[in-house]
Amino acid sequence: MKKLLLITTGGTIASVATDKGLAPGLQAKDILEYVKFKKFDFELDTISLFSIDSTDIRPKHWLHIKQTIKENYDKYDGFVITHGTDTLAYTASALGYLIQKSPKPIVITGAQKSISNDITDAKNNLIDALIFASKEKSHGVNIVFNGKVICGNRARKVRTKSFDAFDSINYPLIAIIHDGKVLRYIDDKSDNEVEFYDHLDDSVYLLKLIPSMRSDILEDIFEKYDCIIVESYGVGGMPAGISEEFLRLMDRYSTNKIIVMTTQVPQEGSDIGVYQVGMRIREKLDVLESKDMTLESVVCKMMYVMGKHNRDIQKIQDEFYSIINHDISIIE
Repeated sequence: MKKLLLITTGGTIASVATDKGLAPGLQAKDILEYVKFKKFDFELDTISLFSIDSTDIRPKHWLHIKQTIKENYDKYDGFVITHGTDTLAYTASALGYLIQKSPKPIVITGAQKSISNDITDAKNNLIDALIFASKEKSHGVNIVFNGKVICGNRARKVRTKSFDAFDSINYPLIAIIHDGKVLRYIDDKSDNEVEFYDHLDDSVYLLKLIPSMRSDILEDIFEKYDCIIVESYGVGGMPAGISEEFLRLMDRYSTNKIIVMTTQVPQEGSDIGVYQVGMRIREKLDVLESKDMTLESVVCKMMYVMGKHNRDIQKIQDEFYSIINHDISIIE
């Protein structure tokens, strides 16, 4: 019989009503009291790690979750983490880099309604996550939500209220779960040994381009951050005034700044070589390009590679384009 560890972190699934709005208030054992389990083939232990709204999640929390799994890895066959939905995709992406090649499942789930509500998606999501984590073929970091199993590094929250809150971006679903049965689309389990990583460098800034943006804000960003992710339009490019200031600042800070070009469009990825507005950046700046990665994975991957390689630009560039937990499809 499989032995699973349920790790709770707060979020909507654990929320209760207060006079200032919903706030996490239920611990792991409280959550389980709302779920009427049928006979399942697993044993379950619990840890209440923290109790916060996912809006307050920081990289230090990702490292805390990773460390908890690392310390308990040999004791359990699988792990289920309950989490708020707003930053759930970021946490899943971060864990996909901090815990690689895991032959055991690390499943993240949550809910759009508290488990204490009469009408809620929390019970089904939690049961589905536990079922998936108990299966022999399950492995790696994945999200289970509304019957979908989504690769942790390919997920994005796409709806704010509906139960069908998450989609897989530029990658197929791993599986679906219906009436307690798992139908797998991707079965790639191997005999790899798990790899844990312990460092994240959070000197990462996301710059979202808008038509009214003024270039004078860039000086402060370059002073405070070592990686700037540019969320550009379409397949990628920069307005003339912004690109000119980027070039000036890169001349000044070129020894320790990394620029990543990505896109505001969720599906199909970037390709900055298509238009002149992209080529003028590629020709003058040594930039990385997100390709078909999710924004969440781009942010977390840069924290991971910068933390691992201590600002060694060549090593950072090489690993950024490596495939980790199905996060990128490289098409030359």
